[in-house]
Amino acid sequence: MNSKKATLCLMIFYLAALAWIILFKLQFSFKELSHIRNINLIPFKESVIVNGKLDFDEIIQNVLAFIPLGVFIHVIWEEKPIIFRIIPIILTSLILEIIQFIFAIGATDITDIITNSSGGIIGIVIAFAMSKILKNNWKKCINIISLICVILLTLLIVLLLVNNV
Repeated sequence: MNSKKATLCLMIFYLAALAWIILFKLQFSFKELSHIRNINLIPFKESVIVNGKLDFDEIIQNVLAFIPLGVFIHVIWEEKPIIFRIIPIILTSLILEIIQFIFAIGATDITDIITNSSGGIIGIVIAFAMSKILKNNWKKCINIISLICVILLTLLIVLLLVNNV
């Protein structure tokens, strides 16, 4: 299997895991989800304010969650202009937020789109830096790291399933 195909397979697994985390909040039952239909169009307002202070944990988690998407997209579309690598990141975040709103399974928030997109852009920068530092082996390195993460995430899911049975 060539490097781009391997990356695409890893990205599909990542996107499925990302959807499960964002949409289903690590739950295995739709009934266990809180049914909220809320929308916030003011950046860094309401949803990230806890006890009158900015909740940096949620912001950092959103950024970190989308870094892999930027890395994968850079590997797959490295020859495309930067805007064509950023647009899918923004659209992925937007689609997940819209799904949350439609199914009332989470607050739809512009802050999430901003922080998720920022994470994806950071991922592009990381992949670009790796391509310059590691020259010929950067895609292989990214795929190995990603495969390790897939294995760890799979183990986490198995542990959650075993504990919820």
